[in-house]
Amino acid sequence: MRIRIVHSAFPLHKVSLANMAAIQVNNVEKSYKALKALRGVSLSIEEGEFFGLLGPNGAGKTTLISIIAGLNRADAGNVTVHGHDTVTAYRQARKLLGVVPQELVFDPFFTVRETLRMQSGYYGLKNNDAWIDEVMHHLDLTSKADANMRALSGGMKRRVLVAQALVHKPPVIVLDEPTAGVDVELRQTLWKFISRLNRDGHTVVLTTHYLEEAQALCNRVAMLKAGQVVALDTTASLIRRISGSQLIVQLASGTLPDALKPLVSHPEELLTGRKYTLRINDHSEVEPVLAALRQSGAVVEDLHLQQADLEDVFIQIMEGEK
Repeated sequence: MRIRIVHSAFPLHKVSLANMAAIQVNNVEKSYKALKALRGVSLSIEEGEFFGLLGPNGAGKTTLISIIAGLNRADAGNVTVHGHDTVTAYRQARKLLGVVPQELVFDPFFTVRETLRMQSGYYGLKNNDAWIDEVMHHLDLTSKADANMRALSGGMKRRVLVAQALVHKPPVIVLDEPTAGVDVELRQTLWKFISRLNRDGHTVVLTTHYLEEAQALCNRVAMLKAGQVVALDTTASLIRRISGSQLIVQLASGTLPDALKPLVSHPEELLTGRKYTLRINDHSEVEPVLAALRQSGAVVEDLHLQQADLEDVFIQIMEGEK
């Protein structure tokens, strides 16, 4: 019988390099013939951050990640990982990164354990089975350790990709759409695990189309549009500064006064009923709204204030609103 010991504290090593940025992107440009994929992108991701890289399809997110990972070269500008240039010091930079690609890429002829052993070998790691067992345990892959890769479901293959990115214990983890097309169970397992790594001091960079994930997980986000950074701030600051809040008003009788109609977020509400979503920037604006309703003779049945979310911010920015 083989007994595996699971450690109570997750033992990824921590890297601290004199307050140096985990990832520094300087004026990066990249073109594919006539297509300008990146247009002078600059940003700094600090050690220990949980950083979101957001944008619509074609915004340049995957191109930027490929350049960060050293899989693609910028036409201009440069990227460093903990001070190591991804071109001139490729080996040092790549050892500090664990990248989970968007595509499901795997070798169908090996088991999960064999796949992770080979990945360890790429980084010169020998006798890495204890760590491989640890990673498989945290990703609920233990029962599939000896299963052939081609026999796994899409969700299980996605877990193996995450495990592959972590076999060399990287201080910086880059996740490109890691939960695309996977079930709720995997999403919860993955985020619990990745959040723990982040709490232990590891830098995490996430691209995702699930904006509720980005809002819940990321301390700071950058939004890309047509190859340019169009927003870069803490998640909380973006929500406060760009979208403000929403005041949901339901009337028992009367109609919305003309003075408040410009605040309605959804114009169809003016036609369909007595419930209105009003845009406001601050709590101090609630009383003037109530005063206008009282003066018009409208009777309020229900009223509540709702903070706008990251999706509201994203839509405004992508539509060019400020």
